[in-house]
This record gives sequence, C-alpha cells and structure tokens, in this order.
Amino acid sequence: MDMLEAMRSRHTVRAYTDKSIPNDIVSLLTMRIAHDNQKYDTAITLRTEDTTAFGLIFKLTRAKGVRNFLIMSADLHEGEDPRELDERLGCAGADLMLYAQTLGLNTWWAGGTYSRATVAKMAKGNRTIAVIAIGYGAEQGEPHQSKSVSEVCKYDGEAPAWFTDGVKAVLLAPTAFNRQDFFIEGHGRTVSIRLTNETSYSGADLGLVKYHFSLGAGADNFDWA
Repeated sequence: MDMLEAMRSRHTVRAYTDKSIPNDIVSLLTMRIAHDNQKYDTAITLRTEDTTAFGLIFKLTRAKGVRNFLIMSADLHEGEDPRELDERLGCAGADLMLYAQTLGLNTWWAGGTYSRATVAKMAKGNRTIAVIAIGYGAEQGEPHQSKSVSEVCKYDGEAPAWFTDGVKAVLLAPTAFNRQDFFIEGHGRTVSIRLTNETSYSGADLGLVKYHFSLGAGADNFDWA
C-alpha cells in the first residue's frame, strides 16, 4: 500500500485491540517520526504500551483500548506565531497517520479529548496540540460525511485534473469535528486555501488539509499562493 492508497483507506478508528505493535513496525515509525521532526521542526514522540493518554470516562466511551499514541508537540519560540507551529504539526501528523496506514495500523487524531495535563508532562516540546491514537483497530472505521468538490473550491477557468484530484484528497483529511471549514482557490499553477471558520484547531486543520492536497495533486504540479 502506498501513501495515496493509504489516504483513501484511512478512517478514524477510536477502538483498538490489545495486539501489540511489533518491534520492527515500531522501528519504522520511530524513523519516520525522526524524519518528520527534522523536516517540520517538531518534537513528536511515540508512546507504546501506555494507556494514560485518555481519562477513565473516555476510555469507557470513545477511546477504547488505546495503548499507543503519538504526542503532537513542538517548541513554540518567543515571537513565533502559534498557528504556524500548529500548521507544521498538522502536516507532520497527516504524514504519520498515512504512513501508519501503509504499515497496517489504524489511527485517530484526538485534538480535544485527551488528558492534557498527563500528556504535557511526557511531551518533548512546550506546546502540545493533540495526540494520535495508533494501533490495530477493532474495526477499520467508516468514511466521514463529506462535502462535495463544488462546495469547497473554485478554479479560475477549467480546472485541471491535478487540482480536482487535490480537492478530492482534501475531502479525505481529518479536520476538527469533520466540519471541513475550508475553501480552495486555483489560478494557473497557484493554489490558496483559506479557512472559513476560525477555531483553536485552525492551524492544525490547515496543515492537515495542505498535506492532503499536495499528496493528491502532486507537489510538482502547483505552487502555494
């Protein structure tokens, strides 16, 4: 399975089996995390066989069996825009979720339901925006409700195939509450994405969306505005 296939087959999974992630898979994930940390200037870490990411109420209701997770963290430097940092974490998180899917794992981006105080103590960076549950799902998840291509984009003229493919990829990306609050515009090779509803998750959403567009459209086919 390549990354494009992983993008189409990945769905949010909140319930996991007790099967441990084999050491060779952990090693591959660790190398990918190191690569993304260098690329995006982040401090993401992987915790395995650790059940502390979620409090008791969420373990009983939404986060069943979560025992492995990524801590989506980075250092926010003085004067740096937090949203730009969150966008980088969103890009890195998108890459890691799809890479995990190629390894036969399932994931869930959890931005608001994890135990923030507990996770912050384990984080390597001073700003943590989410955890990503990772492991072998009790099921494979289902496609989330999605807007249509025409609802989320506009191209100046006849849209080339790469632009449409990029928009379709974006509609597969996880976003806060699955609201898909973004709009994509294209003109020639230039593409811009704006969020239509600002929330505390907007930076991460922008990163997730941009990563998916680039993967679907092909990064060599366009330039960001």
